[in-house]
Amino acid sequence: MNNHDKEVVEGFGDEWTRYDQSKLEASELNSLFDEYFSVFPWEKITKDSIGFDLGCGSGRWARIVAPRVKALYCIEPSDAIKVAQKNLSNQLNCKFLKEYVEDFSIQDNSMDFGYSLGVLHHIPDTQLGLNKCVEKLKPGAPFLVYLYYKFDNRPWWYKFIWSTTEVLRFTISRMPKFLRYIFSLIIACVIYYPLAKIAKVLERFNFNVDRIPLSSYRKLSFYTMKTDSLDRFGTKLERRFTKIEIHELMVNAGLKNIQFSDKKPFWCAVGYKGD
Repeated sequence: MNNHDKEVVEGFGDEWTRYDQSKLEASELNSLFDEYFSVFPWEKITKDSIGFDLGCGSGRWARIVAPRVKALYCIEPSDAIKVAQKNLSNQLNCKFLKEYVEDFSIQDNSMDFGYSLGVLHHIPDTQLGLNKCVEKLKPGAPFLVYLYYKFDNRPWWYKFIWSTTEVLRFTISRMPKFLRYIFSLIIACVIYYPLAKIAKVLERFNFNVDRIPLSSYRKLSFYTMKTDSLDRFGTKLERRFTKIEIHELMVNAGLKNIQFSDKKPFWCAVGYKGD
């Protein structure tokens, strides 16, 4: 089954080529990594472990994971695979596969771990994509996944504000690549940056800023804001899930002992392949 959108794949190739993460400070990368991997069981991973990064993009997560393991398969269907190869050129244990989720060639039941962050909500059938990932794991191996959430832990007005941005995303994501880039840059300048800075100032006065839209960017660079703005508004296909729905997806894929992170970004979860 064809479980990818060609335009979406090409769009991510463009995104990671424009923002290859070479300008991202190591401290910020490590901070982001800690947030996404907060529930990952590193105690079960050794120097003999072999795993995979499904949808590796620029290879930003692989830069931190690869030194901890024996081998890491970096799987990316877009031209971003070239960016990952460049960024990871000093990681000789990385193996690169330019393949789609529905047919990536790793042997079933062979991996000690796997992860896919911010990828499976951009394909037509998220369940089938997750199933394919779990098939590659050994019994008992952990799999970390991050899927966009439906704001199920947010108030109604927060969801309403988000819904208004869908009009922008629908329009911008169907523009030519260069215009997508320009409009996403404008949004980063006039929406992301001001809201992030307002939240940062209010936090200094001991205000709880967690419910301010985009407040999570108050500690991040403008480079990350630009990257995420293009990701958000330049991608035509985007699916969102509640925490309950993500749990159901993972159970249906054969994962057990599922644990969710209770911190941003929502929702990151880890599960273990059943016997």
